[in-house]
Amino acid sequence: RESDHRAWTPVSCTVTRQNATVQGLTEGKAYFFRIAAENIIGMGPFTETNKEIVIRSPITVPDRPEDLEVKAVTKNSVTLTWNPPKYDGGSEITMYVLESRLIGKEKFHKVTKEKMLDRKYTVEGLKEGDTYEYRVSACNIVGQGKPSFCTKPITCKDEIAPPSLDLDFRDKLIVRVGEAFCLTGRYSGKPTPKVTWLKDDTVVKEDDRTKIKTTPTTLCLGIVKSVREDSGKYCVTVENSTGSRKGFCQVNVVDRPSPPVGPVIFDEVHKDHMIVSWKPPLDDGGSEITNYIIEKKDTHRDLWMPVTSATVKTTCKIPKLLEGREYQIRIYAENLYGISDPLISDEMKAKDRFRVPDAPEQPIIKDVTKDSAVVIWNKPYDGGKPITNYIVEKKETMATRWVRVTKDPIFPSTQFKVPDLLEGCQYEFRVSAENEIGVGDPSPPSKPIFARDPIAKPSPPINPEAVDKTKNSVDLSWQPPRHDGNGKIIGYLVEYQKVGDEEWKKANLTADSCPETKYKVTGLTEGLTYKFRVKAVNAAGESEPAYVPDPVEVKDRLEPPELILDANMAREQHVKAGDTLRLSAVIKGVPFPKVMWKKEDHEVSPKADIEVTGVGSKLEIRNTVHEDGGIYSLTVENPAGSKTVSVKVVVLDKPGPPRNLQVSEVRSDSCYLTWMEPEDDGGSVITNYVVERKDVASAQWVAVSSSSKKRSHLAKYLMEGTQYVFRVAAENQYGRGPYVETLKPIKAIDPLHPPGPPKNLHHVDVDKTEVSLVWNKPDRDGGAEITGYLVEYQEDGADDWTKFQTVPMLDCVVTGL
Repeated sequence: RESDHRAWTPVSCTVTRQNATVQGLTEGKAYFFRIAAENIIGMGPFTETNKEIVIRSPITVPDRPEDLEVKAVTKNSVTLTWNPPKYDGGSEITMYVLESRLIGKEKFHKVTKEKMLDRKYTVEGLKEGDTYEYRVSACNIVGQGKPSFCTKPITCKDEIAPPSLDLDFRDKLIVRVGEAFCLTGRYSGKPTPKVTWLKDDTVVKEDDRTKIKTTPTTLCLGIVKSVREDSGKYCVTVENSTGSRKGFCQVNVVDRPSPPVGPVIFDEVHKDHMIVSWKPPLDDGGSEITNYIIEKKDTHRDLWMPVTSATVKTTCKIPKLLEGREYQIRIYAENLYGISDPLISDEMKAKDRFRVPDAPEQPIIKDVTKDSAVVIWNKPYDGGKPITNYIVEKKETMATRWVRVTKDPIFPSTQFKVPDLLEGCQYEFRVSAENEIGVGDPSPPSKPIFARDPIAKPSPPINPEAVDKTKNSVDLSWQPPRHDGNGKIIGYLVEYQKVGDEEWKKANLTADSCPETKYKVTGLTEGLTYKFRVKAVNAAGESEPAYVPDPVEVKDRLEPPELILDANMAREQHVKAGDTLRLSAVIKGVPFPKVMWKKEDHEVSPKADIEVTGVGSKLEIRNTVHEDGGIYSLTVENPAGSKTVSVKVVVLDKPGPPRNLQVSEVRSDSCYLTWMEPEDDGGSVITNYVVERKDVASAQWVAVSSSSKKRSHLAKYLMEGTQYVFRVAAENQYGRGPYVETLKPIKAIDPLHPPGPPKNLHHVDVDKTEVSLVWNKPDRDGGAEITGYLVEYQEDGADDWTKFQTVPMLDCVVTGL
């Protein structure tokens, strides 16, 4: 039993000798032992050790140290390491003793002077080229044990060792997304190699997720939270001056796949099933797709029903559908590491989708002859059922009815030679496709073609010649070619060449800009001589050129001006006021004359629009007024002469106002009006005058006369004492002119005369300085009441009368005499 326990433990019950070995004891613990003898009757009493026994091994010197190795050698040092002895002799190691022997000598010499417990030591201060062997001993409290086995002889020189590489990873490594992985290993070499990590031939750089750790003997590349992009071929290179070693690892970071690529295509749709297809995921997660999971859902319900999860094809039949219901399909991709997100289709109604074929695209026509043409088309969508026949139709462009070109089937060829065309007619063609459902829509009509044999280039034009010229242009004329090559002549190309030059220049760039057999070549230089040629052009190309026989010198051809008058340039032109005046004439002359319009030898009114063209000139005045009348002249002039024509223009209008309105012979009930005719009668005879009067107190004019042809009128029926204003206007066939009014009002009263002389003047009293006079009224008062009497006196013998005063009565006292 252990000394601190009370319970006894049996060691053996079969010992027949008088000694026993007790095993399973714990070193350092104290034990008591007891022994009893036993026979067939039974076991006798125990005999116990009288004191505790502490379990210890017997102490000796240590065993020899193990694994003495040379770790580094230079030209003046050696580094050694070793492991402790298997048994320390029962007492802990107190130090190690390292000894060396120079090869050729007998004795070992102690290298370490100090007490050394480290199991690594560098012997320094050696001589380059010397060779040594080494051994090491362990010491405990008993003493120094046996030395280790000696090293091989070591020569002091710098050591060169090619790199070595010991990797802890295999050629392939599979890692789940999000997990970390680490590539580690050990390396050596002298001098110390450089360590480089590559991924897919690109140097790996450290970042938040990528860590690189290199010690003198170990290397490590670690990546945390790996992603799919971390997949690749990793390469570690250890390299020094003696060579290099490489280690490879194909890392595959795996994940569940990405969703299948849409859209989901409904290849076939029927009333009870559909066939759908899709594309594989862009990313299979680094592991082969093991299967696709397909589910369907009636859009009126929220429940997804499984279809299959055992297909690896990218197409699937969706069975057990209800006709008329709309369905959605969703598809998952699955690999060893999980299931992708789903791809969900558009809604699709379960119903038969077979139909007639689509209309083909617009057909192309080629190989046209005078009685046939080849129609070519592309196969359209067949509507879900194979196409069994094509129907080709033709019609003349101006007709409305399409006609089948043959009753025989046309299949599978997508072209047909149409026979029996009428030469010269223009045709269009169209194509329809037919399957077991029926005949589809026709294609758009082809471009129209004329049934005629292929065309050749035309022959040259005939007899080109220069028919006119100016200082910068030449007019050419020719006849059409004898042969048009069976194609319509599109037009002509005109070219010119300055005499002495080699280059021909184009006068027109395209043939359709000269469709007729004449052309004016412009932009030439005065005084130079030019050659000209003409080519005919049809759809097949240009003819050979036809040349104008002789070179042409460019200069003006002089012809004196010539005027061909239009009807509106007769000697006198009448136009009603407000209408438009038009004067025009055809003008000839080479060079084209300069054109000048004048009125009465002055510039014409700015309101006149003057137009000059290459064949004539026109003057136009809108909304004419009377002042636009007069003598207009047209002068044309060029270096060969000049010509002038004139026309008198009369603008017919209402007359002007009468002149010099006078009032005379005013009476209490009448007065006499006179006036002179207007200066302007408006181009027409004055038919009558209109006379009106107005009471100055009234706003209303009253007609006095509207038919007077004379230039005077007696205005009757006036109210005595009333003031009147009169006005007069002239009229002709074009209307009434403006009024002229009297300058001041006229009062309707009879004319006044001076009264007669007073009667019976005599004195009634006389004083020395005054005389009293009386008299009687005169016989006549002159048409108005007498307002007073003027009294005058004269000294006897004098010539002049002196005014005294005017008195209202019939008497007066003259004073101051």
